[in-house]
Amino acid sequence: MPDPAVPPTPPVALSALLAREDLGLRQIAGPRDTNTVIHWAHTSEMADPYPYLLGGELLLSAGVHIPEAAGSGTYFDDYVSRIVAAGGAALGFGLAPVHDTVPRALVESCDTYELPLLEVPPQTTFSGVARAVWQLMAQARHAELRRVTEAQQSLAAAASRPDPVRAVLRQLAQRIGGWAVLYGPEGAESASAGRAPDRQRPEAASAGRAAEIAAAGRAAEIAAAGREPGDVVRGALAGLAAVVRPSGPGTPTSATDTAAGTHLAAYALGAGQGFVLGVAAPHRDTGDHTIASVAAVLLSLLTGEHQSGSGAARSSALVRLLLGAEPEAVAPLLGSGGWLVVHGSPDAQPCDPVAAAALGAALGSPLVDLARDVVRVLVPADREPAPQPGWTLGVSAPATARDWPVADTQAARALSRARATRTPLHRHGTHRPALTDLLSPGEAEAHARALLAPLTPPLAETLRTWLSLHGSWDRTAVALAVHRNTVRQRIARCAALLGTDLDDPDVRMELWFALRHGER
Repeated sequence: MPDPAVPPTPPVALSALLAREDLGLRQIAGPRDTNTVIHWAHTSEMADPYPYLLGGELLLSAGVHIPEAAGSGTYFDDYVSRIVAAGGAALGFGLAPVHDTVPRALVESCDTYELPLLEVPPQTTFSGVARAVWQLMAQARHAELRRVTEAQQSLAAAASRPDPVRAVLRQLAQRIGGWAVLYGPEGAESASAGRAPDRQRPEAASAGRAAEIAAAGRAAEIAAAGREPGDVVRGALAGLAAVVRPSGPGTPTSATDTAAGTHLAAYALGAGQGFVLGVAAPHRDTGDHTIASVAAVLLSLLTGEHQSGSGAARSSALVRLLLGAEPEAVAPLLGSGGWLVVHGSPDAQPCDPVAAAALGAALGSPLVDLARDVVRVLVPADREPAPQPGWTLGVSAPATARDWPVADTQAARALSRARATRTPLHRHGTHRPALTDLLSPGEAEAHARALLAPLTPPLAETLRTWLSLHGSWDRTAVALAVHRNTVRQRIARCAALLGTDLDDPDVRMELWFALRHGER
């Protein structure tokens, strides 16, 4: 998982910032590593900036904090060491208005602690440096999005060609500049048996052991494309694939590792049949994970469709239903055991067929129904649904085919509950029956919208926050980052528009109900 302190934007190479002629920056100390990157620019004149740094910063200072006798003691060593300890990427020192030159002791300390030191000329403002950083980030982000978009288009085109699985693998290998392999479920035991004892660091295995793992991995390979790696990398990737192959609750859906200087990644395909996509590349560029994830979704759909004639079985089931067969008579064609109905609402409206199919693949079922504002998925009960990024899910209790309609209602109510409580997934039966369970989601939403119609979105959000904080003016002001008088004015305006007394507990209860069900 990425460090949550790092922003979701591509980093900027320090060399790219130094190349900006309009800034006139000059590196005068520290390692001249072209791989040094910065995630943001931050200005501070604190003698100890450590508590205020998140890591990856270009710290900018004009030296206001430097005492007159700093050069004769350990001041600069202490200052630079704290920046390095906080994870600072580089230090920029402004030559104006306090200092005409960069203190020699500071240069020596940056060399000692290997912190890049940049000289900022008088005509360059710190805000100008920060703006340049964000401009370079925007350019990098644009290039990344363009690369990912082009890869998505080429992968989608590959999926429509003859022999689509191999075509997708070839395109993926080309895009990442490495090797892509699809492992089948029939090799799960052999790959697992050949896995290194330390699953987290498979590259530590001996050469002989690596050859055994690689041989076991080859038994599971269905198709591959790109430049084939050596036995150490091949064995490590096979071991990583065994880590993500479904083996029970808590199994990760993806994992990464390195072996012999090669970056590895494995993705469990959502078809639920034990297929795994493995990727090995000499370097890991921004956007590679997104590109590989797109390929995994496409391969999930392709492998799901071609599993033991399941596509034909589903077509047969549909025909029998249309011809009047009962659901319980058709269910065996789809698989044995109980079923769960999952209702999914995308965080970004509206939902398209590709996103709906991707949700079904992630949940391990191709049985997907796309409606206007919700996606319904029929999932075997032995596949426990997990929260999915970008979706709010409601899950029914396990049901037989005869009880599918009841389970569908349960999933709809669970989705409504998940929306109201702002949780990514809610399962039917995990809370005590509440008053809201007596109303259908549609009726609750219609009532909420009618009641809150006079309020603008800012007023509704202020009212929701105020009620959630039990009418506290100060806490609401802090939560909304506004003045407490602004909160008072907005609440008074809400009371006037709604024509009601907000001091009445019954009124507050009804409004809270409406606010929880009208946020779709």
